[in-house]
Amino acid sequence: MIERSPLFIDADLVDLVATGTPAVQAAVARRAPLQCAVAAAVAEVGTPEACLIMIENPEAEIALFSVDRIVDRFGHVAAIREALFWRTDLPAPTRQMLVSKLSATLADFVAARAWLETGHAHRIAKEACEKATVALAAQSPAGEAGALIRHLCGSGQLTAGLILRALLSGNVVLFEQALAELSGLPLGRVRGLVHDNGGAGFRAIYDKAGLPASAWPAFRSAIEAMREASHAEPGGASRLKRRMIAHPVAPLRDRGRARGSAPLLRRAGGRRRDDIRRRAGPRRGLTASRRRSKRGQRSDAIDGLGTPSSGSISAPSWRRNSSLTSRRRLVSVSAITSASGWPCSRMMARTASTC
Repeated sequence: MIERSPLFIDADLVDLVATGTPAVQAAVARRAPLQCAVAAAVAEVGTPEACLIMIENPEAEIALFSVDRIVDRFGHVAAIREALFWRTDLPAPTRQMLVSKLSATLADFVAARAWLETGHAHRIAKEACEKATVALAAQSPAGEAGALIRHLCGSGQLTAGLILRALLSGNVVLFEQALAELSGLPLGRVRGLVHDNGGAGFRAIYDKAGLPASAWPAFRSAIEAMREASHAEPGGASRLKRRMIAHPVAPLRDRGRARGSAPLLRRAGGRRRDDIRRRAGPRRGLTASRRRSKRGQRSDAIDGLGTPSSGSISAPSWRRNSSLTSRRRLVSVSAITSASGWPCSRMMARTASTC
């Protein structure tokens, strides 16, 4: 009766949601049509089941603040994340909230399984969330960059590492929006200072934004590389660019490393070396048969069939390190895949469903 009766007005339905049982809330969430005020009541006090039913109800008028409230309350629930990921009308800040919830859930899942230490798991998940945020900003309309930056600033996620990642990825729009938000200056003036060839204007806005002085060499070198770049590298505005990375890595080796940007630059430098090795091909003089022979010797030594040479890693330690490395990559790739490829979120929702 509650689900189909036309006699109930919105005030009656709001009271039913506030005082009713979970079954009553679910019946209200299934009504067609479901008005915005009633949907807000379900989002505020409804059970996870009622919120999921309302999200999947095509006749429900759900305001954006109600969606944000659902994400804040039940963003850790896999089924609700999956249903929201499939919606195409969500703005970038809401999607970033889902990414943040997912990364935290995966970190807790890995820590609960004792695959990684809690602090280590959360650091990896945070780095993956930052990468996914930059990818999300690159895929979103340019008009949503300001709202995304305000959300990141309000939630404490707008760090120097995230801003540097955006710059190294070539996402200058996100970088300029971040400086404008932190410095309180108009966006047009920030753009003029960033692209000032003299360099003094950028240092002034850098200090006004309150970014750490230890990261200044990396930012300055990245800006110089951006000005010198004559063509765009492939990969869009969500992937780190080799031309941009080559400049900031060298100064930090001699002048000390910034706390927020050093891990990013170390990983970026590693990716650059790996790319160079792939382009160079196999080592000269090492044939395929010799490579297979060397791999077989290492495998025999690890499995105990041969005697490891001095300095070799013992079998239990090797297996433990390999396991931790695989699981660490699983955490990062899982969070990034769910953020940047929305159709893959169904698989990731199942992965985190036990959390």
